[in-house]
Amino acid sequence: MSRPSTAPHATPVTMPAPGSFALRGDVAHQVTLTVADLREGWEQHRAEVVFDCATAGPQHHTFVGPLLREVMAVAQPGFDPARRKERSRFLVSVSGDDGHHTILSWAEIDADFGNAPVLLATRMDDEDLDTAGTQLVVPSDRCGARYVSAVTGIWIGAHQLPGAPPSEG
Repeated sequence: MSRPSTAPHATPVTMPAPGSFALRGDVAHQVTLTVADLREGWEQHRAEVVFDCATAGPQHHTFVGPLLREVMAVAQPGFDPARRKERSRFLVSVSGDDGHHTILSWAEIDADFGNAPVLLATRMDDEDLDTAGTQLVVPSDRCGARYVSAVTGIWIGAHQLPGAPPSEG
């Protein structure tokens, strides 16, 4: 199920309230969303994952939530969707309230490239995350370093090498 280009529950970006996060960067619409918004506005996907945690060993969890790429579409990233090479230059940075952050490439989550089912979890192990905040889930990762708890911000933008001419799509 695709998400429409506008989100009925999205509000203009301000400082995110606890349990919410901001979508910003090279986007047409900067928005703030909550876990409830994610649960109500997008198709929910389930991922049963095992990842190796450096401090606690193997972790087994079940996550439910929408695909990151579908949520990002509401902000309308600043690329022409028809230009594959242009899309492949975009990066996504996800930050959590504990200072942890990670980077993904748009191509990694794009259906025309890596098609990774990266989630913004609304539930973990049958528990709602409304109070704790959404969690970035990268089911294909063997280690949990790119899992970000209590997401506070997601930024998207194009990578441009210094002095390089703009990419042609």
